[in-house]
Amino acid sequence: MKNFLKNYRSTLILIGSIIIGTIVGIIFKEKAAILSPFGDLFLNMLLVIIIPLIFLTISVSIGKMKQPKRIGKILSTIILVFAITSLVSVFVGIISTKSFKLVNVKDANLIRETLNMEESVSSEKVNFLERTIQTISVNDFSKLLTRDNMIALIIFSILIGISINMAKEKGTKLLEVLDSANEVIQKFIKIIMYYAPIGLGCYFAALVGTFGKEIAIGYGKTFVIYTIVSVLFYFIVYTLYAFIAAGLNGVKSYWRNILPATFTSLATCSSAASIPVNTSCAKKIGVPEDIADTTIPLGTSFHKDGSIIGSVFKIMFLVYLFNASIPTSKILGVALLATLLVTAVPIGGGTISEMLILTMLGFPVTALPILTIIATIIDPPATMLNVVGDSASSMLVARIIDGKKWLKIKKSH
Repeated sequence: MKNFLKNYRSTLILIGSIIIGTIVGIIFKEKAAILSPFGDLFLNMLLVIIIPLIFLTISVSIGKMKQPKRIGKILSTIILVFAITSLVSVFVGIISTKSFKLVNVKDANLIRETLNMEESVSSEKVNFLERTIQTISVNDFSKLLTRDNMIALIIFSILIGISINMAKEKGTKLLEVLDSANEVIQKFIKIIMYYAPIGLGCYFAALVGTFGKEIAIGYGKTFVIYTIVSVLFYFIVYTLYAFIAAGLNGVKSYWRNILPATFTSLATCSSAASIPVNTSCAKKIGVPEDIADTTIPLGTSFHKDGSIIGSVFKIMFLVYLFNASIPTSKILGVALLATLLVTAVPIGGGTISEMLILTMLGFPVTALPILTIIATIIDPPATMLNVVGDSASSMLVARIIDGKKWLKIKKSH
């Protein structure tokens, strides 16, 4: 119980502040808007750190990457499995959120005006190729230091990380400097999060006070639907993956050994902290050591079923909130891209992901706390799917690499 409270303390405090904010908003209604500046302070602190956070997190992560110990066949198979299972997750998210309207609001125009949402319609006609170039690059370094060019900044950060790797020993000193700066930024975010309960509580009080209890009901509905989807995904989809990987024996072996990883992910609410237990579970299932040791750590950063479904829920919450119209194909692409940026660093990666959702879909950055609240309430089930999904994926990788009898071969040794 003590460990549970320790691991979930910040989440429980945030949820508690949101509940208090909801009550204040319902009681005082429009008068609760007086608390809005305290919410704006939290938003401003988050926004001011976005640019250095993106650059340092991505460039350092890539700069630290070493050659994987497995041969190219295994690595390419891992990428293939991650891609296919990620698509399954995003389609589940889309079907779930299309089937149930997450939030109902009486006046979407009022929300647009309050959050300063500008129409993202440009009178200038630009062809697809020109628009792509404008999105992925800028013609002046200073333009990278704005939130208007997020994709260009991400690509620049990736290229810097690759360049550090290519420079080998000579790039080590720069990597050390950037790594040190990244640690400082993470501590800065930790300081910001001390204020988060006050900031989010006040933000939510003003939000509910202005727009009514419908938005609070929307968050409750989002949590319930996401939790149900997660439970169904956990039992149905992962059983299917285990069956595809090794038939009925695979299903039996999977469920006989996966519970420690499940409980660890729920107890710690951290994919990174679950790596040792999850790797051990995969090996006990029968996954060869080299595949388990490669798939699980890579999956922690680049394969997150729960986060992908969560990204779709965040996008669709905004779609319903602003009464927006976004093609399903765009939702799919943005959800996948945004989730790839959720690294093993819990707060930083999530913030980058949420900013990407807002900028790519044309929603106002002032809506960032709305996504932060969703991320908070769905965190435990999302983490569970992120962790357990890597174990199931490692079985699929073993099936492709070692053939359909991989589990029997492993158990016979």
